[in-house]
Amino acid sequence: MSSRRPQGEGSVYRLPDGRWRGVVDLGWHDGKRRRKYITRGTQAEVVRELRRLTAAAEAGRLPIARAPTLGQWLERYLNEVAASSVRPSTLRRYRQELRLYIAPALGKVPLDKLKPSQVSDFYRSQLLHLSPGSVRRLHALLRRSLGVAVRWQLIPWNPVTAVDPPSLRSVEVHPFDAKEARLFLAAASGDRFQARWLIAVALGLRQGEVLGLAWRDVDLDQRVLAVRQTLHYRPGEGFHLVPPKTARSRRIVPLPAAVVDALKLRREQQESDRLAAGVEFWEDWGLVFTTRLGTPVSPRNDYRDFQRLVDAAGLRHVRLLSRPGAQCRCCHRSGSPGRSPNPSCQFLGNGLSTVAALRRDSWVARE
Repeated sequence: MSSRRPQGEGSVYRLPDGRWRGVVDLGWHDGKRRRKYITRGTQAEVVRELRRLTAAAEAGRLPIARAPTLGQWLERYLNEVAASSVRPSTLRRYRQELRLYIAPALGKVPLDKLKPSQVSDFYRSQLLHLSPGSVRRLHALLRRSLGVAVRWQLIPWNPVTAVDPPSLRSVEVHPFDAKEARLFLAAASGDRFQARWLIAVALGLRQGEVLGLAWRDVDLDQRVLAVRQTLHYRPGEGFHLVPPKTARSRRIVPLPAAVVDALKLRREQQESDRLAAGVEFWEDWGLVFTTRLGTPVSPRNDYRDFQRLVDAAGLRHVRLLSRPGAQCRCCHRSGSPGRSPNPSCQFLGNGLSTVAALRRDSWVARE
């Protein structure tokens, strides 16, 4: 009787330690013979895996070239995929996360050898010096990048999907209440950028949205403004105006009377700045809030101004930018989860936390 193995079982043999190994011959590639080895506890397990791999190889779904390491793949992913789909600031953060955290721990692991247990151990080790939110960002980068590797048929499955990221701890935000907001605005009264702080408090625009606000997007007659762009700073490149991240961020915002008056005054101030600078030095970006030479306001300087006003008002320090998706308190009080937010607050973004207890028009009228 023939002792030949059934077709598809490849070469199967027992190792000295009792385990079984199988070999799939992938043929010649770049002048080298390529084989794939499978080691399992039993002969039956090896045979099943060999049959699966042989079928995948015949269908052209089994990579012939040696799999890159995780570090090599992430570099390729960032250069060929992420670079054209995320903002430069996000790409810089990805590269930093790879360099500081992922590469030292997992960078040399072959992509097809990465196991969920290794990923889980990596998360636990990072939690010793990173917040759960930071580790969740690492998880998101690994999950997305390995998802692309699966689609490109570099690996058969994504091991990161089998690992749960750490849970986020709930952090309660304590923004200015209505009294504190009025004290802050009193300190900002007469400030060169009084309108900037009125917009932040009354409308809740993010810092980038306010600093990127263009005059063409402000209609003082109709008392509305349109959020269509944000200001971003790229190291080595300078300022750029980019669209908001999401469609929901593009919105039309009604203006209270006090904001309209402050914007009219701001336009007069800017015209004086333009005349003082002269044609030779004035740079026309078309923005509402600019330096005395017409250039964009640095977010860092803007934050310093905010801290200065907070100190002048004798107030506690709060975050200039609230967390994404934050609700103002009047929305939060409007009902139980699942109900629509207060209609008077639906236009709010997630900017200065002081939007908390303020309704759109009534608080201004009482001043």
